Amino acid sequence: MNTKIQKITPNLWFDTQAEEAAELYASIFNNSKIGRMTCYGKEGHDIHGIPEGTVMTVEFQLDGQEFVALNGGPLFKFTEAISFIVHCENQDELDYYWEKLSKDGDENAQNCGWLKDKFGVSWQIIPSTLSEMVSDPNPEKSESVMKAMLQMKKIDIKTLIEAYEG
Repeated sequence: MNTKIQKITPNLWFDTQAEEAAELYASIFNNSKIGRMTCYGKEGHDIHGIPEGTVMTVEFQLDGQEFVALNGGPLFKFTEAISFIVHCENQDELDYYWEKLSKDGDENAQNCGWLKDKFGVSWQIIPSTLSEMVSDPNPEKSESVMKAMLQMKKIDIKTLIEAYEG
């Protein structure tokens, strides 16, 4: 077996929605696909209590990045401590990812381009130029962008550029 394995692979722990989540995410991002699935067997049932034949893991790719989704039961929940950043080239792309990932998610979106999807996974949907703007050596520019961004839930790129350009 000469399959090249990605060095670091994010593993997402779901209660029972691993397959549903992987399918949703793969439908949103280009260059994405569902890979191998494994199922729970008899071994370990006395520990985890998950029925034999239930999907255990789903390997999937989002824009070429490998992920694994695990149906591990209700023991752990997602928090904002871990999130996925989606860098967008324009407002149309940003709006697309915001709409798709926030559908049926937590309606109390956080500020600065953060959202929680319907599974509780946190995403940051931001313009790819944001890092440059907020780290500009001119403090007036960077502070103006930060001030504008802190007023937003979903990012409006035009407003950030206007703030940046003064």
